[in-house]
Amino acid sequence: MSITYRDLMQVGLDSLGTAVSDWKKAVDNLKQLETDARDGLKKKSDKARWEGVNAGVTRQFVDRTAKEFADLQAEAGSIHQVLDDAHRELVALQKSVRSLTKEASDKGYTVRDNGDGTVSVDVHVSPGETSESDKAKEDRQHYADTISGKIAHADDIDASARLALSRAHGNDLYNAGHATYGSLNDAQVERALELAEKREDMTDRELAELNRLLRHNGREKDGEFATEFFEGLGGPRQTLEFYGAMSIDGTGTDASKTRLAGVQDLQRFMGHALANATDPYTPQSVRGDRQHLPSWWGAEFRKLGTQEIEWDRGMMNKPLGYQVLGGLLRYGNYDPAFLTPIAEHVTQLHQDDPHRFMANKPSGSDDRFGFNPSGRLGSGNDPLNSVLEALGHSPEAAEQFFTQAPTAYNEDGTITSGVKTDFTSYLDLFTDKDFEWAIDTNSGNVLADEDKLTNARTFGPDALGHALEAATTGRPYDSDTVDPSIRHSDAQAKLVNDIVARFAEHPELLTHNMNGDLEDEKTGPLYALRDSLGNISADYIGDFQRSMYGESSDSKLFPTNGTPAELGYGDAQKFLGLVGQDPDAYSAITAAQQAYTANVVQDFLAAEGKDLTPEDAARVGDLVAPGAAIAGVMSNSRADAIYDYHTASNTEYNEAVADNAKWVNRIVGLGTGSIPAPFSAAGEPVNWLAEDVTESVVKSVEKDTTDEAELNAGKEYSDGRAAAVDASEAAVTTYFAHHRGIDAETRDAITRAVRTQAGVSHSDGAQWNSSGDGT
Repeated sequence: MSITYRDLMQVGLDSLGTAVSDWKKAVDNLKQLETDARDGLKKKSDKARWEGVNAGVTRQFVDRTAKEFADLQAEAGSIHQVLDDAHRELVALQKSVRSLTKEASDKGYTVRDNGDGTVSVDVHVSPGETSESDKAKEDRQHYADTISGKIAHADDIDASARLALSRAHGNDLYNAGHATYGSLNDAQVERALELAEKREDMTDRELAELNRLLRHNGREKDGEFATEFFEGLGGPRQTLEFYGAMSIDGTGTDASKTRLAGVQDLQRFMGHALANATDPYTPQSVRGDRQHLPSWWGAEFRKLGTQEIEWDRGMMNKPLGYQVLGGLLRYGNYDPAFLTPIAEHVTQLHQDDPHRFMANKPSGSDDRFGFNPSGRLGSGNDPLNSVLEALGHSPEAAEQFFTQAPTAYNEDGTITSGVKTDFTSYLDLFTDKDFEWAIDTNSGNVLADEDKLTNARTFGPDALGHALEAATTGRPYDSDTVDPSIRHSDAQAKLVNDIVARFAEHPELLTHNMNGDLEDEKTGPLYALRDSLGNISADYIGDFQRSMYGESSDSKLFPTNGTPAELGYGDAQKFLGLVGQDPDAYSAITAAQQAYTANVVQDFLAAEGKDLTPEDAARVGDLVAPGAAIAGVMSNSRADAIYDYHTASNTEYNEAVADNAKWVNRIVGLGTGSIPAPFSAAGEPVNWLAEDVTESVVKSVEKDTTDEAELNAGKEYSDGRAAAVDASEAAVTTYFAHHRGIDAETRDAITRAVRTQAGVSHSDGAQWNSSGDGT
């Protein structure tokens, strides 16, 4: 029976703490008895010159007695260590769950025990009240998922402790000394390896148990469990053999849905554990040492990358090492020393022969069959997609990969001494018009299925976008964690400058004319990464705002988050126009732009305070101009996608805004400090500015539409212009609503100047982008 929310909330752990103390005393007492028996009784027995029956019976009895004292001391030590670890971890989990419950309660939520180890978080809406927002629903779900996860962890500790205590005791009243553990972790590793040894013979329940152990222990900061688990498997080859066997077993045509879900979990949890085990900078463990795999594991994985991996003798279709390893690399934040050489090696192997890893694909099989049970971005035959996804989750490695000079590798993964690659950077390589991406699908004749072919061609570029996001922002591409302390480095800023210049010069790489509605236009090979480029633009929104009207690089009014990217005048506008044709990118840029403008305006207003006069109106108008110009570029770009390329609809643009409200939180949180950081642990807005901007973004996106009649009448941007004006006005009116003492004449003058300048700048942006049509 699993632990429930009520159990964890109400159980008193003091008695367990008392048991830990009692067992510690027992260990100390038994240690003394064991010492007395060994150094006293046994030594005397060994020295005694017994003859006859005493020589054969009494000495053996004394020896056995001394051994039993030693065994009892070892057993008591194991019990104490297991209980001590379990008590410490359960106390921490209980404290965390109680804290989360209080947080939820303070927001008006109620945590409900589902009775099965999970919880639901409810909110009471009185009759006549406004219905709950999507953001609030996400917030409640966040609490439910987090609390349920901690309950599951507590249940894992309980189960592991019970099994360890049972094995330490052995259930033999007359024989002490069985399994010996130095910690609860030792017992958990032992059990995980027992299960892993069964490989495909694991039952679904046993696989679920292994996944539970990996999930709750594989990512522990000290890396102890993860390291000992992979060492216990035997080494890099044995790791690939185990994962290869399990992934094929779980993705075959005869595998059940339960089995498939099990290997999908195994892929995720093993990947995170491998990242943890190969990180040389893990913190010290409780016992004081640092746990990680030696560096030769990375070199051995590279060596195995082009070798066949066989886990059953006589296998007909043997995968190459990188195909198997790629499935694991898709999950986890890997250290650059481990991942970057692998990513470089795989990329160079692909460049040498784009079909190297596709030659042995299981042609005709279902696409889920293979080493990427998740099914995301390909079947997993092509490890290039896998390592790009790995870089997307590993910001330090991604930055190093894209910003440092490439290192040439031999086929066996060793460095080619004294040789340089024939390309200067991986950005140049991947954005070369002749770069060939693999079509990573198991379909036998994918060329006959146009829809599947079109989708498969996006896998590589999509993964490339994720890697570039991590490299430029310093965060895993799919992380919603808000961390204002992350600042753009010199190398990251230079990379963004290169990205913007590259695509501004070669817009044909991003063009999306999939429907063929524009003559002489081809769909660009990299159009699928526009959403990622939109996220990068949002993260560097201060740099883009500076570029609109040529703001100086040392501007204090328009701050950047770290090193300025120094975007070229004209390149930024052209780049945004290309990227904004994607609904997700448009939404991210719009949300970031409005949040940044609100930051800039309100920081200025706060600095001037009650000294504001009508003469300051023009200065405030200047502050909204760059953001309004970006809004104009976005309006034109949106119209291009809908009415020229016919690749998106107003509905898609309006729906995309819900997914990018996070950018309001992120950008407002990067303010200069005059506005309190608006984030709770869940990452939702908790102050008036973030809330007001979020509402403004949704309204402006919905308003920024154009119908056929307006288009034909030459009024294609009238609604978008009005939306930009309203959004800019909101930046000042929200401030006035929360700060009294500014006279009406000043408020009116500032509001009027903001509206006027926003309208002019929106027209500027739309015209800049329109003049570049045909790209």
